[in-house]
Amino acid sequence: MQKNLTGAISALATLLSFAGPLAAQDVEPIKLGVLEDQSGDFALATIGKVHGIELATKEINDAGGIAGRPIELVTYDTQSDNTRYQEFMRRVLQRDKVDVVFAGFSSASREAYRPIVNQFDGLAFYNNQYEGGVCDANMIVTGAVPEQQFSTLLPYMMETYGKKVYTIAADYNFGQISAEWVRNIVAENGGEMVGEEFIPLGVSQFSQTIQNIQAAKPDFVVTLLVGTAQSSYYEQAGAANVDLPMASSVNVGQGYEHKRFTPPSLKDMYATVNYVEEIDTPESKAFVEKFHAMFPDEPYINQEAENSYAAVYLFKEMVEKAGGSTELADLRATLADGNLCYDAPEGEMCIDPKSQHTSHTIYLAHVKEDHAIEFPTKWDAIQPYWLGDVGCDLTQNDPSAQYTPSNLPSAD
Repeated sequence: MQKNLTGAISALATLLSFAGPLAAQDVEPIKLGVLEDQSGDFALATIGKVHGIELATKEINDAGGIAGRPIELVTYDTQSDNTRYQEFMRRVLQRDKVDVVFAGFSSASREAYRPIVNQFDGLAFYNNQYEGGVCDANMIVTGAVPEQQFSTLLPYMMETYGKKVYTIAADYNFGQISAEWVRNIVAENGGEMVGEEFIPLGVSQFSQTIQNIQAAKPDFVVTLLVGTAQSSYYEQAGAANVDLPMASSVNVGQGYEHKRFTPPSLKDMYATVNYVEEIDTPESKAFVEKFHAMFPDEPYINQEAENSYAAVYLFKEMVEKAGGSTELADLRATLADGNLCYDAPEGEMCIDPKSQHTSHTIYLAHVKEDHAIEFPTKWDAIQPYWLGDVGCDLTQNDPSAQYTPSNLPSAD
């Protein structure tokens, strides 16, 4: 009862704080559900997502809302617990009657709630980097995917450091599918996998893994570790003098390990990110300034915070192109028409009609010995091309499935 009351109070407080000057008008609000981990194992990387949504909501409401209607946020803390995602997803769709839901950090959480979104024919934004492959008309993904991150990162690393690769990955669908992408791209570029390990999420001791890496003598290590416990690897590897370059699609951009860990434990980490707050452009600087002005205690603005901020504006664009309608059929018709874009702090993001994933500017973030970030290169307008290439076309049909390089759509 107390937790339910806390959730209700949180939702009411969010409405009062962010409804803006339109709240007093007799206008039906657009309800945006927010199911994110504000406590628990993933909270460090996800509280910024809530703040990004709140910042965009305030800006939009202050400017007149979406098609003249204010955004009302209905927010629940999912506590890094997949059963809570299921509970609150049913609640926001059945009881709160939200028009759209922004939900989830881990892929396990997304797959826990995705059948419920389909059951009630809702619309959910997943604003997270992930392993890719979800072809589902009820989902829009604003996070980066493997063909955007690994097809840029791995060739760079092999050209720079050598072609012997060792992967350590979290032992669930994100890590397993991402490791499959690594395997394939390494092979396509003439490289060799000299080792691969999958680590259970709760593991925090890596002495055996470190010995295995040292024995295999790779040119670099791909780290696909997730959560607080697994982050222990980096300082343990530093203490053991592993001293190998690292490549990642999740570090730096999500958990800002370069800020949290003692130098030089993340020395020569290379991560492909679509946003981090160190990006030195006028658009990024302006975003950082207004973000910290509204949330002065925010320790770091990660890519998921930027994805979530941009997602509110992309949803606004969808609704306005649909003539102010929030009905799923009308929104999907605007998606199918294409040209849904937003000039985000990272650069332009556009939703691909076939996969309902977004294009990104991909930055190569290199962590130096003192943990400062430099950007050796970037790639503009990298498309989420893979799903469309293998047969996902949500403008034609909706399989509501997740595909991988070894589990492709049938030819039927």
